[in-house]
Amino acid sequence: MFIDIILIILILVCVFTDLTERKIYNKVLFPAVILAFCYHIYTAGFNGGYFSLKGLLIGMALLLVPYLMGGIGAGDVKFLGVIGALKGPVFIFTAFLSGAIAGGVMAIFYLLKNKKMLFTLKKLFSPFFFHYGLIINKTENSKESNITIPYGAAIAIGATVAAYFAR
Repeated sequence: MFIDIILIILILVCVFTDLTERKIYNKVLFPAVILAFCYHIYTAGFNGGYFSLKGLLIGMALLLVPYLMGGIGAGDVKFLGVIGALKGPVFIFTAFLSGAIAGGVMAIFYLLKNKKMLFTLKKLFSPFFFHYGLIINKTENSKESNITIPYGAAIAIGATVAAYFAR
């Protein structure tokens, strides 16, 4: 129950800051990860600490490639890791998969809202078109075409769905 309360507070604060400032702060994540480790060590000893550490590392590893490719920020990676430290490795896989689906839906919504869907599809499939000699109009400014989504919100949706199915 204690961990669930910490998770709810963490999600609310991180989603708020991600939506309003497009940042997820270490000053929120660090205390939550310390609480997670302390709680799990207190309740289950060494095994609890190992459980929390596995959740942290798996959560961060799941978003490492998107981070290295520039698709998401470091705060998102740490946010998923802290959720893993709180709830463990099995929970974090469900949260990650649910969050990926939510993030995809959010990305489609943002692209449609900002009228960038066609440009994005052209950009995505341009290697195929160039391979077959088709020409794509690249008149749009790439700086203007960058649409980012607050992926922390997608992670929060994923964690909420995982919590729902864990019950």
